[in-house]
Amino acid sequence: MNQITRRNFISKSMAGIAAVSIAPHLYAFGKPANDVIRVGVIGPGKKGVNLAKAFMNIEGVQVVAASDVYGRKRERFERLVKDFYADKKMPAEVKTYEHYHDLLNRKDIDAVVIATPDHWHALNAIDAVKAGKDVYLEKPMTFTIREGQALRQAVRDHNRVLGIGSQQRSDPKFQHAVKLVQEGAIGRIQKINAHVGDPPTVYNLAQEPIPEDLNWDLWLGPSPYVHYNPELAPPISLDPPKDEAFWAGWRWYKELGGGFTTDWGAHMFDIAQWGIEMDGRGPIEIIPAGYKGTPYLTYIYDNGVVMTEEPFDENKTKGVKFWGNDGWIEISRGFFRGSTPSLEPEVNKDDAIPNVHQRDFITAVRERKDPQVPVEVGHSSCTVCTLGNIAYDLGRPLRWNPDRETFVSDPEAEKHMHREYRDGYDLNV
Repeated sequence: MNQITRRNFISKSMAGIAAVSIAPHLYAFGKPANDVIRVGVIGPGKKGVNLAKAFMNIEGVQVVAASDVYGRKRERFERLVKDFYADKKMPAEVKTYEHYHDLLNRKDIDAVVIATPDHWHALNAIDAVKAGKDVYLEKPMTFTIREGQALRQAVRDHNRVLGIGSQQRSDPKFQHAVKLVQEGAIGRIQKINAHVGDPPTVYNLAQEPIPEDLNWDLWLGPSPYVHYNPELAPPISLDPPKDEAFWAGWRWYKELGGGFTTDWGAHMFDIAQWGIEMDGRGPIEIIPAGYKGTPYLTYIYDNGVVMTEEPFDENKTKGVKFWGNDGWIEISRGFFRGSTPSLEPEVNKDDAIPNVHQRDFITAVRERKDPQVPVEVGHSSCTVCTLGNIAYDLGRPLRWNPDRETFVSDPEAEKHMHREYRDGYDLNV
């Protein structure tokens, strides 16, 4: 590891570490390497626009369509794509739709990027793979555990590539940390601090008028009805141009999102499970914070590792600390620290690959293989987050069978595997 280069480190990490957890799958059909991958975006809000820019900057990819329930966001997207290709003196072809099924019905679109609110993820993605599209899906993968199981089945049944936007797995520093942990560089892992933040709360925002070009009923989709507040779907302006003033606040409310538990847990719990080789599995017991004096949400694994949603520094950094019997490693988006200097990665910050996670997905589409974060990993990482929120809701410990994906002798908890959809929506694989 002392003389490792950027190029061979990243190639070995992506090819080697990813294979530790989930073996790649083979697909029944492919795409010639010189073909253009035509992409549509479902949900071009703040995150969707950023992802569209990332994919447009990848050679051999053309963004051609989007769907959104908010008219001004559709128009903003058209302007963005046309301006981008005009600057590159390339022909621009873009069309937008209110209903995402209209986008999926286009036979000329190869893949879709899904950046809708969490409560729409499963239905968007299942419909996409059934329509023959490959999918880049923002994290967390789904809103409920049952949705995750259904999406995993649909992806494999329809032989599609699905990648999750857990971009930390394509970050050389996170890859380096996991490689060291898995190779025993700090000894046997005994405990993990994975700080992500608080669970969601009940929706309590004031009701405000719905923007005239926002289809609020369609925005809610399968979720229970809640009144509109701009924190959920921030308004934008086109003349003069003004984007969302803040990141969509629907994530913080139980009716629509999973709070920090799923928002940052899908990143940090994800890295923790990757490090201890629990991809595709999960904990056997979950204890919520506050239960009989338990200070932090706690996960217990069958290999003896205990993971707590506990800060590891005074700044309460969102990140992961692996504690081994021979040392420790702290990793976040801002830094890497180890108990000894020999653990430090040798990665040149000035030599980073732009949009590396999105490039990995496009490579997977071309080569018909699993990307860095395939559906099984996305599901197991999402499940550990959702289990935490279920424990919070019930206010007591849960026992979980990660192989069967069922609660152990707990009918009350089983009811939380899914939730009732509004009329007109169902989870149909």
